[in-house]
Amino acid sequence: MSERSETAGEPVADPAASDLPEDQAGVVSSTPATSGRPALTYEAAGVSITAGEDAVSRIKDHVRSTYRPEVIGDIGGFGGLFEFPKDRYRNPVLVASTDGVGTKALVARAAGRFTTIGIDLVAMCVDDLVCQGAEPLFFLDYIAVGKLDPDHIDALVSGVADGCRQAGCALIGGEMAEHPGAMEPGEFDLVGTAVGVVERDRIVNGEQVQPGDVLIGLPSPGLRSNGYSLARKVLFEVAGLSLDDPAFPGSRRTLAEELLEPSVIYAPAVTALLRSVEVRAVAHITGGGIVGNLARVLRRDTDAVVERATWEPPPIFAEIQRLGGIDDVEMARVFNLGLGMIVVVPRSDVFKALDVLRARDHRGATEVGHVVEGRGAVVLQG
Repeated sequence: MSERSETAGEPVADPAASDLPEDQAGVVSSTPATSGRPALTYEAAGVSITAGEDAVSRIKDHVRSTYRPEVIGDIGGFGGLFEFPKDRYRNPVLVASTDGVGTKALVARAAGRFTTIGIDLVAMCVDDLVCQGAEPLFFLDYIAVGKLDPDHIDALVSGVADGCRQAGCALIGGEMAEHPGAMEPGEFDLVGTAVGVVERDRIVNGEQVQPGDVLIGLPSPGLRSNGYSLARKVLFEVAGLSLDDPAFPGSRRTLAEELLEPSVIYAPAVTALLRSVEVRAVAHITGGGIVGNLARVLRRDTDAVVERATWEPPPIFAEIQRLGGIDDVEMARVFNLGLGMIVVVPRSDVFKALDVLRARDHRGATEVGHVVEGRGAVVLQG
């Protein structure tokens, strides 16, 4: 397991075995300090080796809680090891995806809430994998901060580990990097990579989509991790709201609670669906909205017709649109509008597909449209 600060691995001996200060113990220099000047240290430059080691110690249990039987070794190595389950596959293909959480990180920082944004990170990566038909296997994260605070890292990684457990993938590696001068104290960025596997003849790429196929939507209770630059502009700059204000008129939730709603992780349910029915395409509704992402999985001779009356978008979308004076086209290009994933199945498999998805806690899964002959476009109706 290679979860560590950017300086992990440098030799630091037991401080008790040396007369040197703790942060210099075990380090031997052949070059004397410049006369008349205080000796510089990494700590003085803004990077704390001690804080990094403390953070690594704190996250060990989070990381180990995600391990699958295929994981080899433990946290602290230079690379994460995962024994590929080749006996389960005939002709396996690895699928990889990298993503981040965007400016949702700024909302988390402003609210001082860091324990769920790691779930968003995992969702953004593993839910891309299943669009190709892949089962997520393992995950790696990268955390960049202006000043390393072990409590902050512990909270972030706890969320990543939670997301990995939900997705069924192991957190086998990562990096914590302290960037003084490049980032201010309190600033952070969170990036991850997920790797999964699919049989070559079971890759889902949309080539089998046909007129008459049905679109099934899986509901999203919030924005997931997309559209936050526009949402923040509208809610905080234009409308002048604060994170403690109601999310929308009549809401019992604060704006902070609404905007930090963790992304639903669809991967386990979609993986189960792939084993149960013929899934012809899967679209993860992220940046680009329904129109941009569903179009990515259509054949060029087909169109997708999405009936907007078939689901109820969460009220936060209408509030953003109202306060910002945003037109319908722009809303559909930016936000998921309440659908986090759309799967395409033959009409003969619709009822079974809905049963599978609803049995896996996606009770709001519903038919939201259909496929017709066309030119690769997505049409929103209603």
